[in-house]
Amino acid sequence: MPVKPVIYVGVDGSWRDTGALEWALQESLLRREPLQVVHVIEEHVRHAPGWDPNVVDDSLMDLIGEVEKYLDQSPGSLDHEADMMVGPPARTLTEHAADSRMLVVGRRGMGTFKRLLIGSTSEAVAARATVPVVIVPEQWKAADHTGPVLVAIDDSENSQAVIEFAIAEATERRLPVRLLHVWDLPAIYRWDAMNVAGLSTEWTENAERHLENLKVEWQRKHPSLTLEAEVRRNHPVDGIVTASVETNAQLLVIGTRHHTRVSSFLLGSITRGVLQHAACPLAVVPAQRRP
Repeated sequence: MPVKPVIYVGVDGSWRDTGALEWALQESLLRREPLQVVHVIEEHVRHAPGWDPNVVDDSLMDLIGEVEKYLDQSPGSLDHEADMMVGPPARTLTEHAADSRMLVVGRRGMGTFKRLLIGSTSEAVAARATVPVVIVPEQWKAADHTGPVLVAIDDSENSQAVIEFAIAEATERRLPVRLLHVWDLPAIYRWDAMNVAGLSTEWTENAERHLENLKVEWQRKHPSLTLEAEVRRNHPVDGIVTASVETNAQLLVIGTRHHTRVSSFLLGSITRGVLQHAACPLAVVPAQRRP
């Protein structure tokens, strides 16, 4: 499917606070591609008891008008658009953004209680989308992060799309790319103290060899790019999130794979954990586009 040079952004009534629109505007200026801003409302909300659908629609159109005014005042003179749609938010956003450059959504503040919630719109969008999805934390500001683009690599051979996306983002921003692989011994090995040391050394060496080979391969393709590599032993979610904080990453990139129709609506536990805890914008990149 050919990629349309437009960036989709999902917004709601708190669009001024989520940071998603600000990040998308920055990306729009870097790529010189316009935004398509979308607010989605479910049909049952419009017909909720005690609410007049016309009043609801008027209120939503006021929201769209505010967004359009904000876009008109933004730099770049690009032909941004804003619109309202009716339907399930995650499905509606991903279907309309299916041929776009990427889809950007916000993530609300993650207090102790909210960390326990599963099934948010941002998570559902990341699980369904066939294009890269960037999830931006609440109150994100560009000046908050000054580090590299950090890309989390697993031990599979299917990391091309993830690395390509990370390099494109880093090249736009003139940033280094840091390849990160976090591994840990499966629980079945941890009880065997006699073998842990030997296994740990072997797995560390294998991980470092794998990552170094990737670094050499991509450095050859992009000789002017500053490319770094790091291997950590830790729980993957904790290791990835901690590395993003320690490096003050401007963008964290991670991949996701959909093997079946059912799994296409679910995020892997590592991707979901990183999404819930990341302090910087997170790009979730499908291994490949599905038709």
